[in-house]
Amino acid sequence: METTLRGIYVPLVTPFTADGRLDLAALEKLANGVLDDGAAGLVALGTTGEPGALDTAEQSAVVETCTRVCQDRGAALVVGVGGGATRQVAAALRELTPAATAALTLVPPFVRPGAAGVLAHFKELVAASPVPLVAYHIPYRTGQSLDAEALRELAALPGIAGVKLATGAVDPEVVALLGGELPPHFAVLGGDDVVLPPLLALGAAGGIMASAHIATARWAELVDAWQAGDVARARDLGHRLSRLAAALFTEPNPTVVKGVLHAQGRISSPAVRLPLLPASEASVSRALDLAVSTG
Repeated sequence: METTLRGIYVPLVTPFTADGRLDLAALEKLANGVLDDGAAGLVALGTTGEPGALDTAEQSAVVETCTRVCQDRGAALVVGVGGGATRQVAAALRELTPAATAALTLVPPFVRPGAAGVLAHFKELVAASPVPLVAYHIPYRTGQSLDAEALRELAALPGIAGVKLATGAVDPEVVALLGGELPPHFAVLGGDDVVLPPLLALGAAGGIMASAHIATARWAELVDAWQAGDVARARDLGHRLSRLAAALFTEPNPTVVKGVLHAQGRISSPAVRLPLLPASEASVSRALDLAVSTG
């Protein structure tokens, strides 16, 4: 059940019509568009897709649409499968389509079970899942930190394909993780858009990037530049893309991303669902200017 994830994966927004209905036609168009521009795959029902604001039927429709696009294109599909108590996540994984390449599942949030508890949690999930897992490590949201040693233990579990690493910084534990021995199939994927460039410089395999809705080809080029050892090109691209990413996150994700996509004519409405509110015109305008200059 091993799989290897490399490159840029776009955690798709969920487009809504102006009156708040699910817009599957826009989702399909957007999915094909980012794959045309060099994304290695898609993430359905990631945080950027507002999964908590979708009902069960809407979630299924999103996954079905993304599955069809990825199968038609030969692209990887990662499906977000919640976070919470082990039994509930395991049950959700059992219902997951086996057509998915991998499932993205959160390090248990809020309860802070400790590293041993996290590892026991993922052992149970691997046993339940029909596809490999990508652990989503985002301690500033979950409240649970994992050091490099714990992440290496996680990497050694059969059925773990990688980690979406969103620690908010390139800290000593991140450096130790990327500088040490990891299984060849285990992918470290950046999850904090602004710091993806230095993670790639340290050896990350790619990223799951909300910002890669915008300037997708440049994000893919950044991964290729680091892997080819083209340091000068990678540094220049990295600086420009980090500025774009910062602008896209000036308000809660995915509000600015949706505003830019709407301004570009790629989705019919910038609508989000509560508790999110649409991004301000100023934030969207700033990000749109940087998107144009980034190419």
